[in-house]
Amino acid sequence: MSGHPVLTMKDVGVCYFRKRGFLKRQKIWAVRNVSLDVRHGETLGVIGRNGVGKSTMLKVMAGIMNPDAGVITNYGGYSVSLLALQVGFLPYLTGRENVFLSGMLLGMTRTQIAEKMSEIISFSELDDAIDYPVATYSLGLKARLGFSISFHADPDVLLIDEVLGVGDAQFRVKSAAAMRSKIRSNKTVVLVSHNLETIEEMCERVVWIENGTTRAIGTTADVLRAYMSQVKGRAVPDPAD
Repeated sequence: MSGHPVLTMKDVGVCYFRKRGFLKRQKIWAVRNVSLDVRHGETLGVIGRNGVGKSTMLKVMAGIMNPDAGVITNYGGYSVSLLALQVGFLPYLTGRENVFLSGMLLGMTRTQIAEKMSEIISFSELDDAIDYPVATYSLGLKARLGFSISFHADPDVLLIDEVLGVGDAQFRVKSAAAMRSKIRSNKTVVLVSHNLETIEEMCERVVWIENGTTRAIGTTADVLRAYMSQVKGRAVPDPAD
């Protein structure tokens, strides 16, 4: 059962500038006027078409990007990490050395990383390859290691951006099962996915992001119904109306 807010965003915006001619620059808002709250122990789903600002929003939540407008509030100093692949990997370092580097970027101490090293290696199934330079890894091996590091960081709030299907077929099954187990363990999770069946199965509430702003936030059933109606070309009132 979800509880008190651990993280809120109020009218958050992120912009960048695009050159228009020799001297002119045009301001483009990747995210604008996004407002939402993340509650303790819940899995909050985030849906929307490609390129509407979902990934940018997660980066702001994780502290990777600073907002250009609005306020983001972390109640109680909760640790927040984005489950990402190849976080900070340097190709000339070994897999083991990159575990330390990436783990620290995700907020872990060297002691915590050392304690979890065997679990990270075992889950990634790299075995002896953990001591080879990452430059020798295939994309699949990099994805396995990146997922394993992020998965074992174990923050208070876990942000997941479309990574429930990384690596080869066998590892995809393994990683998806691991994430489902973590989500069901009362972990606070924000999950971005285009798989609406996954959102329906795992999430208590859903945020619908459209054109960089919050279109709707509410129960999973209500928001998915409104979203699917738009996708099918039937205009319906927003769930909040």
